[in-house]
Formats: sequence, structure tokens, C-alpha cells
Amino acid sequence: MHGTLPLLQTTEFPLLQRRSLEILQVNLGYKCNQTCVHCHVNAGPTRTEVMDGETLALILQVLANRGLHTLDLTGGAPELHEGFRGLVRKARAQSCKVIDRCNLTILSESGQEGLAEFLADQQVEVVASLPCYSLDNVDKQRGKGTFDKSIEALQKLNELGYGKPGSGLTLNLVYNPQGASLPPNQVALQADYQRELDKHFGIVFNQLFTITNMPIQRFGSTLISKGQFNDYMDLLKINFAAANLDTVMCRNLVSVDWQGYLYDCDFNQLLELSLSGEGRPHLRDLLKQDLNNQPIRVADHCYGCTAGQGSSCGGALKEERDTT
Repeated sequence: MHGTLPLLQTTEFPLLQRRSLEILQVNLGYKCNQTCVHCHVNAGPTRTEVMDGETLALILQVLANRGLHTLDLTGGAPELHEGFRGLVRKARAQSCKVIDRCNLTILSESGQEGLAEFLADQQVEVVASLPCYSLDNVDKQRGKGTFDKSIEALQKLNELGYGKPGSGLTLNLVYNPQGASLPPNQVALQADYQRELDKHFGIVFNQLFTITNMPIQRFGSTLISKGQFNDYMDLLKINFAAANLDTVMCRNLVSVDWQGYLYDCDFNQLLELSLSGEGRPHLRDLLKQDLNNQPIRVADHCYGCTAGQGSSCGGALKEERDTT
């Protein structure tokens, strides 16, 4: 696989500083039941990296010590970690909001019986990846049969109350472009998703998040192989919107890898661009120090979060500004 970091490090991206930490985003490991072309984590069934019990315990200490309101769990497929359910229970017992970044097909995997019910019982917010509302496009990106399994999972979540008004169970969907292009307008695409999923499958959800593909890991390597890397970077830079700098996710989020090391975002984690500080900052360091006003490590991939309507773990940044 082609490495992209050498192509990204020389940058003119504006300098940024952190604000108060609010969200702990934790990667529990890179093992996944799917292998997706756009995956910036390069996750898959053969990955063996997994967070140990000592680091899991540190997560709960940091949440309490720092008074953080949100634990955002990702992977791979975070649900494949044997400590996933225990961590969720304990975080919820600390009155912490928990987000599960779910690929949907995990709900039908052997050993994951009762997962949907567990998520509903713990009132976990589900952020579910569904790259399109049509079978052909989803299966092309994620493998044959993925769309049908995803639809079944969404219907199961709806049966439990997810996405329905007054239930308190939030179901958000995630769209990634098929290739080297920016996502379409989030509001317009959300309306398309809502119409088509309701019409054909009776599925409802709360919001659609459109997320720009990052020129790193598997997707970045594919761009290089196809001779599209430079063109894609030009696209991101030409569409840079300075107004998005105020709401990029690295301002109030810290990303934690499966070993407990800290990064400004999930993308920096996969590029091994550690959080600023002495040595290699770790979760245990958050027990005794704050991150306010620390510089954020930037490189050319940061244009992916600031191009056009912007992109974050919560979808388009411009749409966030328009609704506040």
C-alpha cells in the first residue's frame, strides 16, 4: 500500500489551536467484518490490533476526571471488542453520552446476538454507515450482500425505536462519496435518503452526515495507484473555505488509538501524527494536564475537513453553522 504522509507534510494549511476538550473519540481496534475502499483506518477481518483492559479502564478515569460529556467509539467495528459492552455500561453509568460508529452489518454477525437491543437499552447514539440508498452502489463499495444486511439492521433498529420521534434513541446515517469527489449538499442528500428509504423499506432516521474521503491509508493509496492523488488534493484546496476552521472537530475532540496514544483527530492517528507535547502523549497524561490552547498538528489532508461545506464526524460543518 502506498504511504501518503510524505505527500501531505509540506503544507500551507492555517495554524489552529485547541479549545476546551469535550469529546473523547476512542478507536477500540482495527478489526472489522468489512473491507471498504474508502476506509481511512485500513480496517478488515485480518487486523489484530485491540485495546487492552488497562487502557479501557483509563478511558473511564479520564471521562470522570475531565468531566467529558461524550464518548465516541470507533474502530474497525468497535462492537467486536470483547470489552465493548462493559465499557458502554460503565460510561453510561457515569452519565456520559456514548456514540457507536456502526457499520450495520455487524448486527447480523455471529456472536453479536442482542447487540441492537443492548444499544437501545443503554440509549447509545448509533451513527451508521450507509454510503447510498441503492443496492448497486453499496455493494460495489462494500461487497455483495452488504446492502440487504444494512437494510435489515436499520429496520431492526427502527423496531426498537431508533430514529423515531420521542424515543430518545438517535439514529444518524453516514454518506461517503464513491470516489475522488466532494460530498453533495448534506441537506438535499438527506431529503433523498429519507424519501427513498421510507418509500422502499419503511426506514426512518434522524440525520444524514456527509463525510469527505481523506487522502490517507487505503483510499489515499488507491488515489495514487490510479494517478488521481494530485488532482484530488487540488480539488480539496480549490474548495477550501476558511469559515470552516472555526468548527473543525479537532478543536474540542481528542482521538485515542488502541494503545491509548493521543491525536488531534482520527485522521492524524492513522498518519501517526501524535498530539503536540513532550514524548508521545497518552491517555494517562489527560489525568494530570489540560489541552486548552495547544497547537493542532496540521498537514495537507486537513483540507479534506475544510473543503466546500466542510466535513467532520458530525457531518457537514456549513450545515452545522446554518442550523445554530
